[in-house]
Amino acid sequence: MRFITILLAFMSSLFVGGIAAYHVWQHQSFTWDLPKEIPPPPVPEDNPMHPAKVNLGRFLFYDTRLSQNQQISCATCHIQKLAFSEPRTLSQGLHGNLTPRNAMSLTNVAYNPNFTWANPLLTQLEHQMLIPLFGEEPPEMGMAGQEKELVERLQQVPIYQSYFSKAFPNEDNPISINNMIKAISSFQRTLLSFNSPYDQYLQGEHQAISDSAKRGMKLFFSEKTECFHCHGGFNFSDSSVHANSRTVPSEFHNNGLYNLDGKGSYPKDNRGLYTFTLNASDMGKFRAPTLRNIRVTAPYMHDGSIATLEDVLEHYVDGGRTILEGPNKGFGSANPYKSEFVVGLILTDEQKSDLLAFLDSLTDEDFLTNEQFTNPWPLLQEESASH
Repeated sequence: MRFITILLAFMSSLFVGGIAAYHVWQHQSFTWDLPKEIPPPPVPEDNPMHPAKVNLGRFLFYDTRLSQNQQISCATCHIQKLAFSEPRTLSQGLHGNLTPRNAMSLTNVAYNPNFTWANPLLTQLEHQMLIPLFGEEPPEMGMAGQEKELVERLQQVPIYQSYFSKAFPNEDNPISINNMIKAISSFQRTLLSFNSPYDQYLQGEHQAISDSAKRGMKLFFSEKTECFHCHGGFNFSDSSVHANSRTVPSEFHNNGLYNLDGKGSYPKDNRGLYTFTLNASDMGKFRAPTLRNIRVTAPYMHDGSIATLEDVLEHYVDGGRTILEGPNKGFGSANPYKSEFVVGLILTDEQKSDLLAFLDSLTDEDFLTNEQFTNPWPLLQEESASH
């Protein structure tokens, strides 16, 4: 109950009339580094982008002081070289307990209209961050009830005195939970990935992707495979919003991953949108994540239950997953709530290879190695040592 109270109080401070207000923030020293055809992401009016805030957020993102045992940071489960995802099937909290979900990639997270795999109520990064910080079912960073101690920890770090003041110059006491969350959110809104070989191909570099990838691209965007219906648009997700959006799409899909009772049931704690609506037709519906950098974000699905991208493709070829034994056995292809676009595919081995080649072309190596996103603490320590 304490966590719910904190969440509601924080959300109320960010909403006006119950609807989040967005605009494109123009700042003389901050610019979005985007291709001309890519719109900027939405930004809350009360948390405008600013370089000092982004810099502070980067330090906080990698700071283990944000967890109860001071051993876990945001970056523990969101690793840059893995497109800010992690290789575990399920994320692990500070006591070694497993969450029921796989950590999502933060690639282009700024464009998400809602957060986590299937929560339609979390519509801003600032809201989502309260869950790993203060959530208790299960605890991840374990700071519920220790908000005062967390602030005191940050106050004892010399650089934070300066960094918080620069990021929030009009506040007498800028080091606060609220500002910490705003800063981390600002940093996350810079985690944009639009320089893959596919993007270079769209810019006119016709040799940026292979002939196989070009054939795979045609298949991906064809009615034969139906891939683009759930993974379309500039972000390869039908749940994307940007600064110029007039509507806010919020799509969730059942892809036939489970069918425990033959009537469409999914495992407990992983029932998707149904958990919030209690509508039977929402059983097993989850948000389709971006496919950008998908090759490096294994394992796949909301519960990390599919190990490889090749296996994911076979899942859609089969029109759903068949599990022959164990507590989750069932024929996902016969799930009555399955998406109309997951009907099974007839593909040759070459076509499968072409589709995988296209998905590989969505890997943005610059994003995975960009020094602006790396852990800043070692460099700070090196600079201090040199002086």
